[in-house]
Order: sequence, then C-alpha cells, then structure tokens
Amino acid sequence: MKKIFSLILLFFLLVVITGCNKQTSVTQNNNSSKINNISDYSMPSSKIFADRLEVYYFHRTARCYSCKIIEQYVKEIMEQRYGEQIKKGIIDFRELNVELSKNKEIAKKYQASGSSLFINRIINDKDNIEQDTNVWRLLNNETQFKNYLENKINSYLGM
Repeated sequence: MKKIFSLILLFFLLVVITGCNKQTSVTQNNNSSKINNISDYSMPSSKIFADRLEVYYFHRTARCYSCKIIEQYVKEIMEQRYGEQIKKGIIDFRELNVELSKNKEIAKKYQASGSSLFINRIINDKDNIEQDTNVWRLLNNETQFKNYLENKINSYLGM
C-alpha cells in the first residue's frame, strides 16, 4: 500500500513540475546539481552596454509555488535596486500573464508560454532577447538569486 501511495505521490509531483513551465522544466531537470557558487553561471562577457533593458517575468494564471517565488524575488530586486532606472525609462519591468489577450503579442515576441524570465538588452534600437533559466536553479537561495540577477543587470547596463 505504501508503494502505491508513493508512486501516486511521485506521479502527482511530476505532473505539477512539468506543468509549471514547459520551457524551463527540461532545463531544470537536466541540470539538477546543487549550486554552490554564483560564479557557476556565466555572466555576459560583452563590453557593449545596453541603452535600455526590458525585464519581463511571464506567467500563467495558475502558478505553482516555485513560479510565485521566482516572481517575488524578481519583483523585489527590481523595485528595491532599480526603482530609479525604472522611473527614468532605462529599465522596463513588467509581470505579464501570457493567458491574457492584452499580452498575447508581447508573449509571442518573446516566445513565452509559461513562467519565465526574459531580459532584452536594447542596443542601438535592436533587441537582444534572452530567456534566463539560471534563476530556476537558484530558487532555493534567495540571496544567491538576487545577487545573480543584480550582477547580470549591472553588467548589461555597465554599472
């Protein structure tokens, strides 16, 4: 009986995890090793700084715990650290529900279908869109997560 219950529980967890985000769940599962150092993630090496940044957190209406935590961390770092840049229009930060019709075009542009973080470095009016999947691996360490994101944004802006 315990084996059956364990299998059902495992199946349920797999369904929840894979349903959370189709794009990032594969990356997350394939790279499940424990992260010990923020330098394990590559930072941008380009010396060309962005004129502006678009930092967009996409999500669905129904979200799992991990999706909500990612949103919370991103929102906190953006508001606490980059409030002035947001006010000046240097950074456009948005949380966007991909299931709302008003967000369909922007979700299509970014190819976002679920919970995901995208950063667009706009250089000479040209988009340089990238999805950041590293944030999923830093989910269990708020300090590392926020340091990673702050370092990345600072490097893009030349700060």
